[in-house]
Amino acid sequence: MLRWFLGGREAQSSVERSGVLSIGEEQPRNCFTELQVLKGHFDIVRFLVQIDDFRCASAGDDGLVLVWNIETGERLQELRGHAQQITAIIAFTCEASAHTALITASSDRSVSLWDPDSGNRVQTVSDLQSSVKCLLGLERLCLWVSGGEELCVWSKDFQLRCLHQKHGDSGVTALIELPKNHLAAAVDREIVIYRLTLSEDSDVSLTKIRCLSDHRDQIRALINVNDRLFASGSHAGELILWDAVDWNNLKYEHILWEESQPGAQSEIRMKAPRPSEMSIQHLTTNGQLILAAVGSGLYVYDLQSKSVAAYRKAAHDSNVLHTLLLSDSELMSCSEDGSVRIWEIQDLPLPAEPASAGFFGTWTFSRSHKQSAPQSKKVTDFPNTRKLELIGDLIGHSGAVQMFVSFGEDGLVTCSADHLLILWKDGERQSRLRSQALFQKLEENGGL
Repeated sequence: MLRWFLGGREAQSSVERSGVLSIGEEQPRNCFTELQVLKGHFDIVRFLVQIDDFRCASAGDDGLVLVWNIETGERLQELRGHAQQITAIIAFTCEASAHTALITASSDRSVSLWDPDSGNRVQTVSDLQSSVKCLLGLERLCLWVSGGEELCVWSKDFQLRCLHQKHGDSGVTALIELPKNHLAAAVDREIVIYRLTLSEDSDVSLTKIRCLSDHRDQIRALINVNDRLFASGSHAGELILWDAVDWNNLKYEHILWEESQPGAQSEIRMKAPRPSEMSIQHLTTNGQLILAAVGSGLYVYDLQSKSVAAYRKAAHDSNVLHTLLLSDSELMSCSEDGSVRIWEIQDLPLPAEPASAGFFGTWTFSRSHKQSAPQSKKVTDFPNTRKLELIGDLIGHSGAVQMFVSFGEDGLVTCSADHLLILWKDGERQSRLRSQALFQKLEENGGL
């Protein structure tokens, strides 16, 4: 594996790098052996969004939005207009048109619509009452939603169609679309369900239907799993699986670190973790598995078998910030420690770390109230637990890696606090493509 350092790479938190988990220089399972550094930002790059099969956009604290060609690494457009940091960005394609636009929100209390082809700012709304923290595109309805202290519904032409004011001290921090024209909004430790109504004269209204109060701490992640389920994760390590139609709590789990009791090897017990150790920073899913970033660890849950597929409570040296399920057996994570790692779920025992007794315990089919911590269980209660094996370690950034976007065999883009993007590619595949291009050029020119 090609390793490349930009200055000295250090852990980005107060936690010192342990250096215990290491894969070494030889990484035969890691195809990302070629990298290209993309420069253009001058502050932390926090967001990446895929525009189409060969373009992505990056945004961050410098207020810039840059559009990149991931095949060549070329910077295609530089979108300037925001005076402060970008707080949210989405790619938006209205079903009435095939064109994909970008919608950005900033701390300068404005939202803007951009044409990534020309680089022009098509629409903008400024002087909002508060900063927008999250965006959601309702492409089927040609509407989009912004969340913060206000919850607003907008037309594709940036006309305000509906507004709900004041959503607690923290405001709306995450939004997802639910079936039958419903929305779920994360507001502090609650999930608020809204019904979106469109009248025949094109009026739009939002009606608050239910408030789900099963979390005991601030909700940090909210995702759709499939048409029937959605999931949420909190700062206290609570992971809840919800019915997407009737909004019942189907599964509640409190993820906590565990350790063996002295003199009782078959039993495990809970110890009190620091909040940062059990905070769920990110959730992702492929419809079959749910992957949770919990502190510096990773947990994988299998929806079909209703059991823990694999876990590692110390996957990185610092908090995991973003995750991705590459397949049913491979996943990827990035961390404050500046690393990007590839993992494989293997059918092998994990002797050093017994499976979590509290992770996804008993399923319930009605909304449950706040629950106490699960009781201790024997390790043998989870005989089929597999392990996460590190198969690739991508070292290139000198700051916290905020997130990444995968373009499949065409490569991977990462962004970081070091102001850089890195385009990672399969070195062998790129070598073949260059050779084919060279031979084609020689044939066109009649040889050497």
